[in-house]
Amino acid sequence: MKYEIRAFDKAGKPVNEIFEAPDEAEARESARKRGLFVTEVVESRGGGSARKSAAAPRRIASGKRLLHLSGFTRQLSVLVSTGTPLVEAIGSLERQAPEGDWRNVLSDLRQRVEEGKQFSEALERHPQYFDAIARSLIAAGESGGKLDAMLDRLSKLVRQQEKIRSQLLGALVYPCLLVFVSVGVLGLMIGFVLPRFEGLFKTLGTPLPPMTAVLMGLSTFLREFWWVLLIGLVAASVAIKMWVSSASGKLGTDRLLVVLPKIGPITRNFATARVVRMLGVLLEAKVALLEALQLTRQSAGNVMYADMLARAEQIVTKGENVSVAFTARAGERELIPVSVCEALRSGERTGRMGAVLVSIAEAMDEDNEILVKALTSILEPIILIVLGLIVGGVATSMFLPLFDLTAAAQGGAPGGAP
Repeated sequence: MKYEIRAFDKAGKPVNEIFEAPDEAEARESARKRGLFVTEVVESRGGGSARKSAAAPRRIASGKRLLHLSGFTRQLSVLVSTGTPLVEAIGSLERQAPEGDWRNVLSDLRQRVEEGKQFSEALERHPQYFDAIARSLIAAGESGGKLDAMLDRLSKLVRQQEKIRSQLLGALVYPCLLVFVSVGVLGLMIGFVLPRFEGLFKTLGTPLPPMTAVLMGLSTFLREFWWVLLIGLVAASVAIKMWVSSASGKLGTDRLLVVLPKIGPITRNFATARVVRMLGVLLEAKVALLEALQLTRQSAGNVMYADMLARAEQIVTKGENVSVAFTARAGERELIPVSVCEALRSGERTGRMGAVLVSIAEAMDEDNEILVKALTSILEPIILIVLGLIVGGVATSMFLPLFDLTAAAQGGAPGGAP
C-alpha cells in the first residue's frame, strides 16, 4: 500500500514523498528512520487520497479515559522498571481490568506486542485512549531504551492533567448545585405557590403591587405556555451546541474565553501551563523540537494557542527561536506571559529548554490551584447572597398584598369605631 508522507527534514525543509508500507505505522516509522518529522500521512486509494493522520488538533481524553491512561502508565512503569517483560506486564494489567472495552484494548495490545510489533505501534490502534503525545513519548522511550522512565514521565503528565480537571470540576460542583436548587425553588414558588394566592388576591379587591402583578403574570404564562418555553430551550440548546461544534463557533468561543475581563486571565494561565508542560515533557524526552511543537498543537485545547504553535512551527523551520513565536506581536492579545517568554529565552541560550518549561509549568500549576481555591471561596457566598435576594424578593412579593390589607384594616379601625 502506498502512503504519501508530508514532513520536514532536519534542515526544516518541507518534504513530500511516497512510501510503500503494509500500514500507516510502518510508513511513519520508515519516514522517522530517514530523519523526517512527519506532519501528515495520506493513503493513496485508486489514484485518489484519503487523509489518515491529520494535523488537526485532537483533544486529550478526559474523564474515564484519562483515568484509565493514568493508572495504566503508572502500573506499567512500575512493572517494567522491576524487570518484568512488557508482554507479561500488559497481561498482568489485563487480568486486573474488569470486563469491558478497556480490557479488550489491553488484550489487543498484548497480542500485538507478542506478535513482535512495537509497543508504540500497537498503541496507534487505539487513539481513543492513547493520544499522539502518549504514543510519541513511548516511542521515544523504546528507541532510547528507557521505556520505564518514559512511562513514568507520561504517568506524571496524565496525573497532573487529571488533577487539574478534578480541581476545576470540583470548583464548579457546589455553585452549580446552588443554582440548580435555587431555580427549582423559584419554579415551585412561581408555578405552584403563587397560583394558590391568586384567588385570595382577587377577593381583596385592591390593586396589586407592581412586583406581585409581574410575578402573577409570569406564573400564568408558565402554566399556560410551558411547552413554548420547553421548545425554545431545546432549540436554543441544539443551536448553541451546533455552533460551538463548528469551526467558527470553536474559534469564537476560544477567543471569547481568552479576552473576557475576569475569565480571560484565568483561561490564559491554564492554557499556558498546559502548553509549556506538554512541550517541556516532550523536549525532555528527546523528541525533536518541530515534532514536539506539532504534538503540543494537536493537544492545545484552544484554537488561539493552536494557531500560535502553528506559527512557532513555521518560525522554527526558518531557524529562529521558539520564544519569538510565543512573544505577542503588535496589536495581538498576549497569550504567553512575558515572564514565561523570558524564561524560555534563557532555556534556549543554555540548551535546557525542556527543563525550564517543566519548571515553569509546575510553578504555574501551583498558582492556578491557589487561584481556583480563592475564586471558589469568593464565588460561593456571592451566589448565596444573589439567590437569597431573588428568593426573598419573590416571597416578599407574595405577601405584600396581605401586608397592605392588614395596614389598611388597622388604619381604618379607629375611625370606624363607635
